[in-house]
Amino acid sequence: MIPAGRGFSRMYPYRNVLFVCHANTSRSVMAEHLLVRLLSDHAVPPDAVAVTSGGIAPYARDGSLVSLDTRLVLRDVDIHLEPDAVARDLKRGHRHLLEQADLILTMTAEQVAMVLAQLADREVPVVTLRDFAGLGGDIADPAGQDENVFVLTRNRVAHALEHALPKLVPGAPGLDTASCPECAKERNATALKD
Repeated sequence: MIPAGRGFSRMYPYRNVLFVCHANTSRSVMAEHLLVRLLSDHAVPPDAVAVTSGGIAPYARDGSLVSLDTRLVLRDVDIHLEPDAVARDLKRGHRHLLEQADLILTMTAEQVAMVLAQLADREVPVVTLRDFAGLGGDIADPAGQDENVFVLTRNRVAHALEHALPKLVPGAPGLDTASCPECAKERNATALKD
């Protein structure tokens, strides 16, 4: 992670955002690249907010390939990963990312606990992306499932990032959960399960 520009500290409350999932081959990679795009779309200079991702599970490994399905669903929204894009293990080779982050967003509550165990006494916000966005709940791992599940996962991550944007970029337009069409779909799906 490149330390974000010092001159932006008053403009952007979080200058080093770290996304975490289990292996850093799907969800956190999606979140990293979708947020970089979203920040660019809102005219945030590239050096104002550093965004990266990593894996926290025991099986996370440096150098593991990013999922082909992740690459495909990001390509569908015109985000092209480098051919040599690989996973980062936050417990071993990339602990420094945990130390540099001033906001850590995970995909599940389980991952929050795993990250906190690695941080020891360091005080930094660690929360699920959906909780940070005010939506609640986890973003399930699409690994081993078909491309449609990866598309749904990408859309769920993107939706949460849209809701989280005003906390990352003060003055950015926010989405109201009461009038958000995606939130309405989630509410309806939950009501049908009950």
